Amino acid sequence: MPAMMKAAVFVEPGRIELSDKPIPGVGPNDALIRITTTTICGTDVHILKGEYPVAKGLTIGHEPVGTIEKLGSAVVGYQEGQRVIAGAICPNFNSYAAMDGNPSQDGSYLIPMGLCGCHGYKATAGWRFGNLIDGTQAEYVLVPDAQANLAPIPDGLSDEQVLMCPDIMSTGFKGAENANIKIGDTVAVFAQGPIGLCATAGARMLGATTIIAVDGNDQRLAVARTMGADVTLNFKKCDVVDEIMKLTGGRGVDSSIEALGTQATFESCMRILKPGGTLSSLGVYSSDLTIPLSAFAAGLGDHKINTALCPGGKERMRRLLNVVESGRVDLGALVTHHYKLDDIAAAYDLFANQRDGVLKVAIKPH
Repeated sequence: MPAMMKAAVFVEPGRIELSDKPIPGVGPNDALIRITTTTICGTDVHILKGEYPVAKGLTIGHEPVGTIEKLGSAVVGYQEGQRVIAGAICPNFNSYAAMDGNPSQDGSYLIPMGLCGCHGYKATAGWRFGNLIDGTQAEYVLVPDAQANLAPIPDGLSDEQVLMCPDIMSTGFKGAENANIKIGDTVAVFAQGPIGLCATAGARMLGATTIIAVDGNDQRLAVARTMGADVTLNFKKCDVVDEIMKLTGGRGVDSSIEALGTQATFESCMRILKPGGTLSSLGVYSSDLTIPLSAFAAGLGDHKINTALCPGGKERMRRLLNVVESGRVDLGALVTHHYKLDDIAAAYDLFANQRDGVLKVAIKPH
């Protein structure tokens, strides 16, 4: 009988449960990681709700921090027992997309959505953990193409300090990078959840000198100040579009970053954008978007709309770990709650319903 492990699996919309699964076998290019800390992402909540289809029985999660339990025979430069992370996106860098400069789209193809009873197709991009293969909310995870994806954790950094690197930090920083930010720019970031907070931090690091953070939660807006926001606006207390246009003297912002994934936030990001400005979209959308005609200047405004899937691979992870190790940003503060893997259902309930000031939940399997 194969050795078994505990794993959080998708059962049906509304149900993710703890189950027993065999510990994966290791192929030549793989690495088996013993998970020490993982977390729950907003995308996992979309899966829980049935808004993003995955196969029944799939282990969920895509943010691994752990130690190497076993290495494939072809993987060199690492050793068993070493502390590592791997990106949520695990490219092999052999595809046309990767060689064309888009490694996050490595292996991207369209698959039928019928596996959840829906019609049509979904683009998988290069996201495999908790999407196409078993993910990280388990005692162990198998990392494919390990040579390209494992990144050693610098000595002295805790799991909580690096837990944002595999997805949240990479995604938020990519949102800032996609916003074409220049020194002296004014940038608005809509939604100050974990990804939006990382986008705020990334905008400051790229040289924006006026960063406007928007959210409906004053506690999150206070955290945004610590991440680099210069102005905070609570959309429940003011008309943020009007306020931002006043703050910019009617010019609009150089860039806006949408970090929630709703029509309302996307439309607001369009309405505050200067002619020639860039909207950087990070949201995972669960319904069709409509572009407002006036904000889009009937298509004549020289606007740019960039979307992003978080970059992966060991070089991206190395750079993010460098940022954390340098002390230029402290993302450990985003970990507000800790749960054992045995209590994963309670952790999902807390996170999905955004209770008790939760930002990110650290899940400890062992």
